[in-house]
Amino acid sequence: MKQEQPNNPLHGITLKAMLEFLVKKYGWYELGGFIRINSFNTNPSINSSLKFLRKTPWAREKVEQLYLKSIKK
Repeated sequence: MKQEQPNNPLHGITLKAMLEFLVKKYGWYELGGFIRINSFNTNPSINSSLKFLRKTPWAREKVEQLYLKSIKK
């Protein structure tokens, strides 16, 4: 049975969807300025960034925070 999370704004949104939204909105260059990680600044790609973000909790948290800020605007 799936647990409902009505108060979680990230519920049901994949990391890939968040990253694609942010890249479309800001582009890799600006995104790399907001969140300083190599996979955004050196030969950026969705796949390499997803690999890094899945292994690195602090970076994933920054992406989630930026996504939440971006959808509120």
